Amino acid sequence: MWKEKNKNNMKILIQRVKNAQVEVENKVVGKIKKGFLVLLGVTHTDTKKEADYLVKKLCNLRVFTDENDKMNLGLKDINGELLIVSQFTLYADCTSGNRPSFINAAKPEIANELYEYFCMECEKNEIKVEKGIFGADMKVNLINDGPVTILIEKEAKNKH
Repeated sequence: MWKEKNKNNMKILIQRVKNAQVEVENKVVGKIKKGFLVLLGVTHTDTKKEADYLVKKLCNLRVFTDENDKMNLGLKDINGELLIVSQFTLYADCTSGNRPSFINAAKPEIANELYEYFCMECEKNEIKVEKGIFGADMKVNLINDGPVTILIEKEAKNKH
C-alpha cells in the first residue's frame, strides 16, 4: 500500500553543474566551477543527525560520468566543488489555494545554524564549498550539466 512520505524532512536539491554562482545586491558572493549547486531546506524537527546523513550522501554521490559514459564518479574524483544555498521554499505547501504556505520551514535561527553546520561538514570532506548569504535576496546563475537534478530527504525520527 502506498504510504505518504512525511513532509517534514531535511531536504537537499542537487543540480549537477558546469558552473554556478550566487549574487547578492549585484555582487558575486559564491562561485564554483564543475560540481553541485545544492539547495538546502530545513524543517522544525531537523538536527545535526539529519544534516550528517545528507552530507555523507552528497559528498559520496556518484553522478559524474566516467570514461565509459556511466554515472560512476563523485565530487572528489573530478575535483568538483559545492555551491550551497539555503532554500526555505523547498517547503512550499500549495495544497490549499494558490499561495504557498511555508509553515513547514524551520525558523531562521534554527535553519541558519543547521545550514552553517551542513556547509562546515561538507568542507571537512576536503571539498571546496562556496555559499550564498542566508536570508538574503539571492540571484543564482548556473549551467546545468545533463541536466541532472536529484532530491534527497532525511526523515527526522521521533525521539520517544
